[in-house]
Amino acid sequence: MSTLAVVGTQWGDEGKGKITDYLAENAEYVVRYQGGANAGHTVEIGKEVIALHLLPSGILRPNVINVIGNGVVLDLEALMKEVDMVRSTGRSVDGLRISDRANLVMRYHKLMDGMEERLRGAKGVGTTGRGIGPCYSDKIARNGIRMCDLLDRQALEERLDLLYPIKEKMLASMGVEGLPGKHELLDQLVEYGEIFGPYVCDTSVLINDAIRSGKRVMFEGAQGTMLDIDHGTYPYVTSSSCVTGGICTGAGVGPSSIQEIIGVVKAYTTRVGAGPFPTELRDSIGEQLLVKGGEYGATTGRARRCGWLDLVIVNYAVRLNSISSLAVTKLDVLNGMGPPKVAVAYDIDGERVKDFPASLNRLARARPIYEELEGWEDWAEGQAGDIASKGRGALPKGMRKYLDFISIQTGVPVSIIGIGRERHETIDLRSEASRS
Repeated sequence: MSTLAVVGTQWGDEGKGKITDYLAENAEYVVRYQGGANAGHTVEIGKEVIALHLLPSGILRPNVINVIGNGVVLDLEALMKEVDMVRSTGRSVDGLRISDRANLVMRYHKLMDGMEERLRGAKGVGTTGRGIGPCYSDKIARNGIRMCDLLDRQALEERLDLLYPIKEKMLASMGVEGLPGKHELLDQLVEYGEIFGPYVCDTSVLINDAIRSGKRVMFEGAQGTMLDIDHGTYPYVTSSSCVTGGICTGAGVGPSSIQEIIGVVKAYTTRVGAGPFPTELRDSIGEQLLVKGGEYGATTGRARRCGWLDLVIVNYAVRLNSISSLAVTKLDVLNGMGPPKVAVAYDIDGERVKDFPASLNRLARARPIYEELEGWEDWAEGQAGDIASKGRGALPKGMRKYLDFISIQTGVPVSIIGIGRERHETIDLRSEASRS
């Protein structure tokens, strides 16, 4: 690995946290390039279960520089809690770097987020209420406050003098309370500037210098391709660019800087909140996937909607991201569940459709066209690590066929196989290839 990107191919929650943490063993820099505290990456190390939201997953590895890029929107209160949590595990955050161009999630963004979602009523998009959408809106409208502003009290005060009255009147007109006073907000932001100032720099310069000097740099995506603001199931999407193109704008690097792109695929499909989901299972199998897979959001705790693997969306993600190989996760959840089904196309009004449509109305009429594959037996609890240590050949025949089917249907090789939550319950086929 010189430069490597890890992106989600579904609606997020594919297991990117585990894959990023696993790959970070060989990384010198891990860069988060988009999203905010609405994202959640869960990493399990032995008996430790650590949920990260803003900090890159490499923060759990020693001697890794962890970069929060300019494309991330930062909730400094949430970041402070997360830093304290990591320190409480005995780990250091000295390797943290924060872009001076990152926009900040303000208290008024959270108030506006809640207000807007309430006004949408039954048509709500399922926002986490963390102010992400309003913050990105202000960024695009040139009404944002950036990390560099916190390091200059006079400049920050001038920005608040301009922006605060607008937000105050907007919230008051909607009857929304809870906005702190302008001077209280100013003092709080200056204090955060003092706390995080030592970590702030021009991260684009940092990353590009690292790449030029041959350092191993990994770019970590949040959410997934189907939540991308341009290419996802709009409007049931997040507010940032989750695809690899977002790396260029969100980290400040050129396209040719990204050499390898690993797409993370959960062995089945899940999504949180509202929006279309053609392979959703509202039956006992869906319930079994929910419970056995522990499908509850790391950020919200909400139960995820579950369904069979949808290769229409995975193929869509392969095309959008120029994915070079796949990491297939949570295969163990399908153990002993009988023959799994995989959607290879949709039937929409009698037409076989293999390219993911933009129209929500067409998606509502989409019926998945499945291929049923061979199931495989379960294994004893605690056996996953031993199986992983023996490599791909030790996997059940049905599981190997399942992986082959995914690779053939997408035209992309599977390079990493996840058969459990922990680091050692992973089969790295790139390592197997190098040994052979």
